[in-house]
Amino acid sequence: MAKFLLVFVFFISFAVADDNVISVTNESVSLPKIILKDSSELSDKTLKNNFYNILLNDLKVSSNFEVLTSGDEKANYVFEYFLAKSGTNLNLRVIIRADGKEKSNKTYSLSSLEQYPFLAHKGVKDSVKELGLAPVEWMDHKILIARANGSRKSQIIMADYTLTYQKVIVGGGLNLFPRWANKEQNAFYYTAYDHNIPTLYLYDLNKNKANRILSSGGMLVASDVSRDGSKILVTMAPNDQPDVYLYDLNKKMLQKITNYSGVDVNGNFIEDEKKIVFVSDRLGYPNIFIQGIGASSAEQLVFHGRNNTAVSTYKNYLVYSSREPEQRGVFNIYLMSTKSDYIRQLTANGKNLFPRFSSDGGSIVYIKYLGSETALGVIRVNANKSFHFPLKVGKIQSIDW
Repeated sequence: MAKFLLVFVFFISFAVADDNVISVTNESVSLPKIILKDSSELSDKTLKNNFYNILLNDLKVSSNFEVLTSGDEKANYVFEYFLAKSGTNLNLRVIIRADGKEKSNKTYSLSSLEQYPFLAHKGVKDSVKELGLAPVEWMDHKILIARANGSRKSQIIMADYTLTYQKVIVGGGLNLFPRWANKEQNAFYYTAYDHNIPTLYLYDLNKNKANRILSSGGMLVASDVSRDGSKILVTMAPNDQPDVYLYDLNKKMLQKITNYSGVDVNGNFIEDEKKIVFVSDRLGYPNIFIQGIGASSAEQLVFHGRNNTAVSTYKNYLVYSSREPEQRGVFNIYLMSTKSDYIRQLTANGKNLFPRFSSDGGSIVYIKYLGSETALGVIRVNANKSFHFPLKVGKIQSIDW
């Protein structure tokens, strides 16, 4: 266990509600104006106010609108909603109007009252789609978070992107590096211990049951999953030497991809899953490399910075965190393509780690450090806007979206 913790610390140091904080980095684009109108008749004033605030936040984060706070101002759209509660059921009706004409009218139902943030997110996501604006299909997706809650203790929690909804799925002991197993988000991988041996588990959310997949001495982390869910990239160190492996779930077969005397970690599929990118210290400092699956050698991919870590991929794009030279403790998020030399900086200051692409590649989540707290950061790439949502209890160690 001690060896695993040493490698885990190395891995981390590579990368290392009304209270929601919103930070906008660019407001120069002219957006259609929208008014949010609550036509609900709820006796539960707390739920009524919280739901309104989440919808208001969603409209802002979508980056498709200028949200007006006064009904006296001229708006392009009116987002009117009716929220009703019946026992543990929650019903939502959303009507979008423009120029006095109805553009969209949808009704939703939810049986679990505590998951009301997802009802709001879905209402905004569908409305944006109906209006033909830039999609926010990620908005009602669930976030997996490994949250530190004591010495050598970490929980896996499931949350919405604002962290308003949080549910502990796996607790007790050290549970790390959650990774969704499929696009349906009904199962995920995570690393825990089985008699002090790092063990990879697959947790089935439908059955509320975890099944063992692999065990290995040293360390074991699932870093990426193929599109069809049949293969996973794992970092393993069976002989105290971390390398990236491909594991075929159907054949129960391991294929070693990297073979280096130093540290190779955090493999991610790229270029139609024919290659991987990963983090390695083969230059004497952590940097991003690319290698074909089945190839014997790797190539340096990033030539910017001297401490580049925690990579995530989408199609031919990659996003990674990089420590800024001569700025103590400052890590920023950068975006680039394997088809171009252009690199785009996405954050401006502070400590920003563990970026992960959304399913459509248009947004990125990451861990934002705010003094002694951590927050979930969200970057809207095309809109050039960023937002963050603090975690009030515990600290975020790793995330998946």
